Amino acid sequence: MRAISQSVYGGPEVLQEVHLPRPVAGPSQIVVAVRAAGVNPTDWKHRGDAMFLDRLPLVLGWDVSGVVESVGFGVTLFKPGDEVFGMLPYPYGVGSHAEFAVGPARAFAHKPRDVDHVQAAALPLAALTARQALVDTADVRPGQRVLIHAAAGGVGHLAVQIAKSLGAYVIGTASAAKHDFVRGLGADEVVDYRTVDFGDAVSEVDMVLDPLAGATRTRSLDVLRRGGTLVSLLPGGEAEKAAAREIRVENLLVEADHAGMEAIADLVRAGELRAHVEAAFPLAEAAKAHALGETGRTTGKLVLVVA
Repeated sequence: MRAISQSVYGGPEVLQEVHLPRPVAGPSQIVVAVRAAGVNPTDWKHRGDAMFLDRLPLVLGWDVSGVVESVGFGVTLFKPGDEVFGMLPYPYGVGSHAEFAVGPARAFAHKPRDVDHVQAAALPLAALTARQALVDTADVRPGQRVLIHAAAGGVGHLAVQIAKSLGAYVIGTASAAKHDFVRGLGADEVVDYRTVDFGDAVSEVDMVLDPLAGATRTRSLDVLRRGGTLVSLLPGGEAEKAAAREIRVENLLVEADHAGMEAIADLVRAGELRAHVEAAFPLAEAAKAHALGETGRTTGKLVLVVA
């Protein structure tokens, strides 16, 4: 099979198309013929540094949408020919940037018929991250005020939609050029982080979703009500400041989740969740997708398409 692999850590140029043996389904696993695979910031971060994956050569990619090619012993959820989408177990189950990928059957769900494989491949990692932050961690309830940083980004634009589906009042931060996009997702307020200190514009929120960390994470504590929740996607400190105001701070690492994927599929079918795909590239042009993503100026998601 064709795959995008790297033998060294570095810039986008280290990504090369190679030929590898097809994976084989073990017990409780399925092999998926990949039709499309999402590209996320964690991909280019792992491309440039060992991080969790201190092994080479390496095939990146966690998001996948495709058709079940074969099933291993014990799999009852799917059969060959089923269209599925899901996230390979993060971080060690990597490998979707290839013509075939293997993973636990329960990392997947049936792909909604309402969306094509490109749309479906843009959802799993980012949507699971947003859902696990908003639902599983913060238990967001109707009427609560939720602040979502980088609301036009991969996780952010899906988090806005999921938070609205929960009945929350949603405030997003984004550059002025992306305000209409974020409002179109359902956000009740949008703050231009480039010209306005969000700490002056926002107050008394129940939950903050922060994919940025650094100063954004520190200042987010000031806009949370006493007893609120800050969910960060990157590590950080501030434990003492948070404790003084009874603020719960959690660092989230996304996990493969069959029930979560089913919930995401239900939102798609209900018309409450849709990924915005900024650009789609052929598998062989993975380096171009990485280079575009690293500019930090994309809206929504990037996807690789497998012929």
